[in-house]
Amino acid sequence: MARICSIRGTRVRSGGRIHRSGLAKKKGGIGRHITKRVLRTVSPNLQVKRIWVPELGKYMRIKLSCRALKTINKNGAFVTLKKAGLI
Repeated sequence: MARICSIRGTRVRSGGRIHRSGLAKKKGGIGRHITKRVLRTVSPNLQVKRIWVPELGKYMRIKLSCRALKTINKNGAFVTLKKAGLI
């Protein structure tokens, strides 16, 4: 099951995290040094929701991110789902 928002298309992103060791110069050390770089993934906050669409008179089960849920609350379910191509 893909981790992709049905409305916004938000998906898992990859990025990096930098590990540093040492004491900062302003704390009396010789500075912080990069010891390694680690790849990590950033997952969207996905939820599976049943959304009532009054214009259709039925519920729709959709996997969406929390930001997409805010978009539905702002613009309405029918408009948002139609713009995403789900209706």
